Amino acid sequence: MTSENVAEHEVVAPAADVSAKAVDDQLIDELVSRAQAEGLQLTGEGGLLQQLTKRLLESALEGEINDHLGYV
Repeated sequence: MTSENVAEHEVVAPAADVSAKAVDDQLIDELVSRAQAEGLQLTGEGGLLQQLTKRLLESALEGEINDHLGYV
């Protein structure tokens, strides 16, 4: 038998009539602009894409471990 811990999530309405796609585009534009301003490469060894991929995978794995072990 499998049991799952289910947490209730509060639904928050958007503050403005901005689509999620527009927010995502703004976030990506900001990251790219900051990387370029700081002289960081977008691709390649140590570049923005590699750093984002690393952090995304680490975050996903941490979430999986927490779910598996039952941490809240």
